[in-house]
Amino acid sequence: MSRHITKLTTGQNRGRLSPCVCNTLRMVSRVVTQLYDDCLRPSGLRVTQFSILAAVARLSEASLKQLEDELAIDQTTLTRSLTLLERDGVLERASHPDGRIKAMRLTSKGRRALEVARSLWAQAQGKVLRALGTKAWADAQRQLTRLHHVAVKKRQLGREGRRVQRF
Repeated sequence: MSRHITKLTTGQNRGRLSPCVCNTLRMVSRVVTQLYDDCLRPSGLRVTQFSILAAVARLSEASLKQLEDELAIDQTTLTRSLTLLERDGVLERASHPDGRIKAMRLTSKGRRALEVARSLWAQAQGKVLRALGTKAWADAQRQLTRLHHVAVKKRQLGREGRRVQRF
């Protein structure tokens, strides 16, 4: 299945996206992720790892809940990524007044890796913005923000509806 999607996005049919909103967003996300991963490769980080390290750096120390909210990522995926980053020595556990809360912070190795990766990320960002145009990206951000709000609202309404039906 992955090969088919790659063929659609890079082959002779590259301009044809799915009529499904979700599928189109996932297709575009995969290709853009690959572009950023290619640019970040010399740093040894993937863009998903870079995003986590950048979020931890912004927050100084971050609990799982803070990272879930900041990155809009589910706990299972985040925990798996944090475990690998901790294993690689770029993150470490930070003590938290509430011992039940798992908090993370960058190690010195993590700060160095992030510093190297930031300039590579900026190159990837520049490539995309030059090709797309900053105005087009600003327009896309507005539309994606709107889509995000719609999806969150519909999901909340769906949950509430399911709760009501249970009683």
